[in-house]
Amino acid sequence: MWTDVVDLNEFYRNPLGRTARRMIGPRIRALWPNVRGMSVLGLGYAAPYLTPFRGEAARTLAVMPAHQGAMPWPRDEPGLVCLTDEVELPFEDLSIDRLLLVHAVECSEQLRAMMREAWRVLSASGRMIVVVPNRRGIWARVEGTPFGHGHPFSKGQLRRLLQDCLFTPLEMANALYVPPIQRRLLLGSAPAFERIGDRLYPTFSGVLIVESSKQIYAATPVAARTRRRRLVALPGGAASARAAERGTEEHF
Repeated sequence: MWTDVVDLNEFYRNPLGRTARRMIGPRIRALWPNVRGMSVLGLGYAAPYLTPFRGEAARTLAVMPAHQGAMPWPRDEPGLVCLTDEVELPFEDLSIDRLLLVHAVECSEQLRAMMREAWRVLSASGRMIVVVPNRRGIWARVEGTPFGHGHPFSKGQLRRLLQDCLFTPLEMANALYVPPIQRRLLLGSAPAFERIGDRLYPTFSGVLIVESSKQIYAATPVAARTRRRRLVALPGGAASARAAERGTEEHF
């Protein structure tokens, strides 16, 4: 079930949401350090994480599903948001170099169809990053944040989903170890939580971040089989052949 865009926008405007963006954003950027000249697309509610790519990519767009709703982005500038059905993306085949899914995979009620669309629009050499709530993390258990809604994933579940949808997982990262509590002192210590969590408790991160590539299979044409008439010599020559024919006629 999709989280309403008003609730998503409100979350990322409050201190807890800003902290989540500061912890997750650098992990995404580390996976994509250079997008110069590329097309970058965000699906779901990825706008908070797309801003660092705008000055570098050839084009940066945000697609927000119709069931979620849309908000203007960026503020006070020409809009870069498209409202559409997540299973009918308005882009040509192989037209996207980098695809970022945030608040999408865990929410979609047509997950397989959405992933097929992601596969269709992603270029042959493209990369896709999926950010989902970690099933073992505390953020998936707190309904006061968007990460507490929808279907959380374990690493194995997310890896199998990507492989079933013809993607090859490349790198997996963890982020968001700070507890989802609106306490200024606690949120100020978020970088320390990240360092300690990465070293000691990676299993219990708030979100999983997976980069994957597109699987492309080349079909091998099967040569058509032709049936050839084969002549078999019978003992006794032509006379034996005629006798065999008469025997067959009498039998029937």
